[in-house]
Amino acid sequence: MKLYKYLIDYNYVNSFDLKLLKEALVLPISSDGIYCKFYVCKESNLKVLDLSLIIEEIEISKNKIEFFLSDFNTRLDLYNRSENLIKQKEINPKLMEEFFNKLLEKALCLRTSDLHFESLENSMIVRFRIDGELSCFYIFNKQFFKTISSYIKMLSKLDVTKVRNPQDGRFSFKTIDFRVSTMPTIHGESIVIRVLDNLNVSDDLESMSFSSHIVDSFENITSLKEGLVLITGPTGSGKSTTLYSLVKQLNSEDKKIITIEDPVEYKIEQVQQVNINEDIQLGFNNVLKNILRQDPNVILIGEIRDAFSLSIALQASLTGHLVLASIHANSSVDTISRLIDLNADRFLLASTLKYIVSQRLVSKLCTCKSTCEKCNYKGFLGRMGIAESLVCDSKIKTLLMKDDFLVEIENYLKQKEYKTILDDGLKKVEEEKTTLKELYKVVNS
Repeated sequence: MKLYKYLIDYNYVNSFDLKLLKEALVLPISSDGIYCKFYVCKESNLKVLDLSLIIEEIEISKNKIEFFLSDFNTRLDLYNRSENLIKQKEINPKLMEEFFNKLLEKALCLRTSDLHFESLENSMIVRFRIDGELSCFYIFNKQFFKTISSYIKMLSKLDVTKVRNPQDGRFSFKTIDFRVSTMPTIHGESIVIRVLDNLNVSDDLESMSFSSHIVDSFENITSLKEGLVLITGPTGSGKSTTLYSLVKQLNSEDKKIITIEDPVEYKIEQVQQVNINEDIQLGFNNVLKNILRQDPNVILIGEIRDAFSLSIALQASLTGHLVLASIHANSSVDTISRLIDLNADRFLLASTLKYIVSQRLVSKLCTCKSTCEKCNYKGFLGRMGIAESLVCDSKIKTLLMKDDFLVEIENYLKQKEYKTILDDGLKKVEEEKTTLKELYKVVNS
């Protein structure tokens, strides 16, 4: 059962002693004076509330009840503010700003990466993505969606009247940039706000909790003058964060660094960042064609997406430039296969490829060892990187020219006792930093 299945009457919840609700492990939903609904779990004890009403019990997990009651005063405050705003004949800018700023401050405090505003059949909800996982934090009346969506659009300089077409915009709050995306749905709209927090992109790669041998690889990469370095993994594996961290390490007065991004997410001082915009003929391929005329030392290509972008990356790295890029692949060896599928010239590949780092993000166990308010009753707090780093040495360069290069490279790595991403993850499990279950969520084999 999901928390937002029913629209919770916050003021009905507030009519109870909050401490008693936490002890009883029950969450009131609503009451009409005769009947009442309660969320309960297996450990709940409704008897301590001494109710004289007819009770309908709806079972959910203990963690969800604890999670909702843990920050109830904030939920009540935001709910009452939303109800007050619904009653206004016109949007009250001051009240709306106070509501929205309080919501953003809460999201930032919780290290949220994305805020989801969703219109459902009977309500609207706000979900936060924290450490890669979405959780429903706030439930409001469905009528409030129009109010909040209009405000977000105005803030992001979007067309308030346009609800049947997707829109993209940006705004800033407390020196932090936010990217906004709106999308029409069958129940209204979905609005997603991405937090673009430069402070989360550290120039200290050790703070990302990579193992020491991976940190050593990153140090070697930042000492390179030329060649191609690829960071690989699926969506949400932290590739962009790693690339930005490497750029910040490389950033110095004697280097010209140019990035090609779609879109630019994190602004880095002195780095020349190009935001792809097809509408003004600033397309990906067009920028790539002209980038070498800018006399760069380091080039970051947000993503190698086709044969053309790969060929430019190879040519640039062959002519004395250090090229950093991301590409979607499951492992370092799979990355080589993907490059060949994109018609990479094997001789060029052997001449330019320096490192392939394949990575994932895995949830870290909270210090509570079970569940607490700090980890939102999930048992995990934050994420850490697990990775494998393939150094393209002279042997691998030779093997690349063979017909059965993939098998040859795999056999060679086994002989070298190459540490795979799974090996790295298992070490983190052994160190009690995560669990096998969490590891296998992100590593398939």
